[in-house]
This record gives sequence, structure tokens and C-alpha cells, in this order.
Amino acid sequence: SAEKMAASIVGKLLQRSRSVVALTAAQSLRRIPAAVVGTSGTRAYCSSPVNTPGRNLTVRCKDPVFTNELLAYGEYVAENLPKYVQEVRVECGNELEILIHPEGVVPVISFLKDHTNAQYTNLSDITAIDVPTRLYRFEVVYNLLSLPFNNRIRVKTYTDELTPLESIYSVHKAANWYEREVWDMFGVFFTDHPDLRRILTDYGFEGHPLRKDFPLSGFVEVRYDDEVKRVVAEPLELSQEMRKFDMDATWEQFPKFRENSETPETPAPESK
Repeated sequence: SAEKMAASIVGKLLQRSRSVVALTAAQSLRRIPAAVVGTSGTRAYCSSPVNTPGRNLTVRCKDPVFTNELLAYGEYVAENLPKYVQEVRVECGNELEILIHPEGVVPVISFLKDHTNAQYTNLSDITAIDVPTRLYRFEVVYNLLSLPFNNRIRVKTYTDELTPLESIYSVHKAANWYEREVWDMFGVFFTDHPDLRRILTDYGFEGHPLRKDFPLSGFVEVRYDDEVKRVVAEPLELSQEMRKFDMDATWEQFPKFRENSETPETPAPESK
């Protein structure tokens, strides 16, 4: 019993100390002024006080000083890799983007990971954008994070349906599943990938769902067949009833609700 009592007392003390520490940290954050230092990684979302009326905590305030520092760093990267870097820009406030040639994916990502002034050792995500009107319809995006400098960078390149990109699996092992997802959803092929196969769709799936020319309803439907006792994929069939619309409210398309919605007309008052 004495041990249980001591354990309960220690638990209460730890819970109270954690709440005090959290309250102290929250109060101290309100007193810290906004600071922007290029290489220290200290960044603030807005320089106005927390209790300022009308302040939006989810939108970063534009800071021209930090924006110029990002552009200067982007130009530094471009000077070191002039063969591959095509454009450097800052988008959405303070987000550095580097646009590169498709052949420079591995050299640029390796530079940003291994260089002392970069150290972008964390691959956060790889995704793509499909714009069919462009000559190179796919825009592949690499999101990188530098933990020592607490800074993010976005590397973009381009390709089409037939031109593959070189895999960065040799640089970032985390690119394994990310590149498989881009291949599955968009159909962008990556060379030198150790296991490039679908990751989200089922075996035997045809097409790439996130392409703009892929229909929203898809081509096949999946159901459980009681006869064969397994899940089967069949060509998609949409009944004509689901295609008929009266352009009225949703509940008025069915007779049961249409009858209830009818109300007797009230006669107009007689004029004296």
C-alpha cells in the first residue's frame, strides 16, 4: 500500500510539473519578438502580438528581408549548379522553389543533401502535378527539409508520359515509396528504382487515377462474388436511373418525396 501511495504521489507531481512547464512555455512564447535570421533557422510567422485583433495565425506575414535572404541562397545554389538550375523563385510568402532540368534531379538533390550550407537530409514528400495543355504535362515536386537550419526547399522538374526520370533512391531511401506512389497515380516512370510497382491501386489496375484525362468514375468496379467466393473486378456499368436528373432539389427526384412536397394551392382573396 505504501508503494502504491508513493507511486500516486509521484504521478500527481509529474502531472503538475508538466502543466506548469507547458504554461510557462506558452507565456514565454508570447513575449518573444519576431526575428528573422538567415542561417540560424529562427523564423516567425508574424511580428504582431498574439492578442492583436484580426490577426490570422494560419497565414505567414510577408517579410521582405527573409524573402531576399531566400533568393540569395537560391542564387547561391544556382551558381554552384549552373548546368541544371533554370530558375529560382519564392512563392506563397517565404517558400523557396528551385526549378531544374530533368537530367539534374540526382545531382541537385545530392548537392542539397551533402553540402555543408544546405544539409537537406530529410525528404518530406514527392508528388506531381498534371497539366495536359503543357508540352511536358507532368511537374514532379520534391519537398526537402534541413533540420540543422530549420528550413524547407522545394525542387521542381518536368517530364511527359514517355520520358522517365532518374530515381533518387540512391540519395534518399525514403524515395522508394514516394516514387512508387507517383508512378501509380500519374504514370511517371523512374529509372534505377529497385522496386517500381503500384502501391495504392490493386494488382492488374489499368490507368493512373490522378491524371486529368482519367474519368472520375473509373473503368472497373470491384465487388464480392458469392459464387467464386472472392473479390472480382468487372467493367463499370452505370444504370440509366442514376443518369437522369430533373435539375430540381435532390429529394424531388423520387416520387415518394415529390408527392409529399405537393401542397394545395390556396385561393386568392376576393377583392371587395
